[in-house]
Amino acid sequence: MIILDTSAVKALAGGHKTLNLLAGNMAHTPGDRLSVPALCLMQAEADEENLSRRLLAFSSVVIDSLDTISAVSVGTMIRDGYGGPDTCHALYCALPRPEFTGLSILLTGNEDAYPPGVVTVDIDSPGMLGFY
Repeated sequence: MIILDTSAVKALAGGHKTLNLLAGNMAHTPGDRLSVPALCLMQAEADEENLSRRLLAFSSVVIDSLDTISAVSVGTMIRDGYGGPDTCHALYCALPRPEFTGLSILLTGNEDAYPPGVVTVDIDSPGMLGFY
């Protein structure tokens, strides 16, 4: 699963070339989606009006909602000092879950916001799509 945090959401909606290419490629691959934690979408929209409209225009983007269990877990992460609501929701989405058994990759503009052990990829790294 590929997860976009707030910085990646803002970049995709802002026309980031590599992220736009990734979103376009994923739209043509059945079952592949870019997952956006709801609190990352909330923060991005709070920072920039109508950003959500541009983001949700991508057919490959799905929103990971904040249900009861995830709300409690994210709240615990915030209380324990792992970051703000959006960062903690992205971190929660990157953790192993029963409904998804593969490797989660968190695309971000700030890899230092996440603890060791979380697979993060900087959206501006030259090898993000396998090109060096």
